[in-house]
Amino acid sequence: MADGCALGSAVRRREMTGAAAFAELEAKLGYTFSDGSLLATALTHASAVAGTSRPSYQRLEFLGDHVLGLVMAHMLYERFPDADEGEMSRRLAALVRRETCAAVAREIDLGAFLRLGSGEVQSGGRAKEAILGDVCEAVIGAIYLDGGLDPAATFIRDHWDGRIDRDSRLLKDAKTSLQEWAHARGLAAPVYREVSRSGPDHAPQFEIEVSLPGIDSIRAVGGSKRAAEQNAAEALLVREGVWQEVRR
Repeated sequence: MADGCALGSAVRRREMTGAAAFAELEAKLGYTFSDGSLLATALTHASAVAGTSRPSYQRLEFLGDHVLGLVMAHMLYERFPDADEGEMSRRLAALVRRETCAAVAREIDLGAFLRLGSGEVQSGGRAKEAILGDVCEAVIGAIYLDGGLDPAATFIRDHWDGRIDRDSRLLKDAKTSLQEWAHARGLAAPVYREVSRSGPDHAPQFEIEVSLPGIDSIRAVGGSKRAAEQNAAEALLVREGVWQEVRR
């Protein structure tokens, strides 16, 4: 039912005028653009402009990634005055990773507003974690270019503040935690094996299997090998009761 609703939402927005769709999205973002072309570019996937000179969101994604990192680093510096550099770095890595950005994108339904090529639409591009994570960063970059750091920081605080304290896992990534858990049990280090790779070059999906001696292996997928390895380690930790599952 949820997928059907999302598809219907996307279809309805395609039927709306550009101005009406932008106004709806700006309300979700809490920011009104002076230069609407920046928002349009932030929502444009490379597949939608292939073979043309029109820009995709890639440059804005690069900018937004660094704006997000700066604002989050500042937030962590203020929130955890006693944390050392290592702890803050681990927290920052978890908070700015693609999976977190994609979760924010889903919260504001960014997928329904994306401009995609027909092939990407058919392959479910509006729901792909890699695309959603990238477009979220692109929107941050667009807000920064249009209004400066203050509105970009406001958007980030609105959508990331609650995530800072939500899960103690931010202190350590899943692979580090799994290795430490295995060591404490006298086990060899976890072994990660690539099971398969699928999808186009610009949006691949990796399936990784992680195994430990005497423990059933488990598999997970991700938009990069690193992400898939982290997801597999997390899945094993949750299954073994080391971590409690938390919805993102």
